Amino acid sequence: MSPINETQKTIIKKSNGFTDDEKAAMKARARELKAEANKAEEENAALEAINKMQEPDRTIAKRLHAVIKTIGLSPKTWYGMPAYANKDGKVICYFRDRQKFKERYSMFGFNDSAKLDEGAMWPIAYALPELNSKDEAKIASLVKKAVN
Repeated sequence: MSPINETQKTIIKKSNGFTDDEKAAMKARARELKAEANKAEEENAALEAINKMQEPDRTIAKRLHAVIKTIGLSPKTWYGMPAYANKDGKVICYFRDRQKFKERYSMFGFNDSAKLDEGAMWPIAYALPELNSKDEAKIASLVKKAVN
């Protein structure tokens, strides 16, 4: 068997590894998978928080969850409450059940990252003792405004 020459060594080196572009693509895909797994974990945590609630708050929270997800916010928990974040991970809105602080009604609120500014004063939280289709539509409209 003849010894390996320099050209053959170069070919072997090039074929034994991934190119820089391939490595970058693999790293990007790994980040994507990690982010997807993290989002799934965050949504599971939000759903667990909802499932621990007493009625009627559990039903209200489930309906809000469905409405807000269609708008494109990502579910997560925030101080143990179901919350919904924008693409930057900032919590835009949240739902607080009445048992959380032994209040007489549940509350749907917005954080300061919500773009609801109007004049010198605007509401950022709403009492929500029940939820009907008219209120769902109003909440959906507010969340859309808060995101844009």
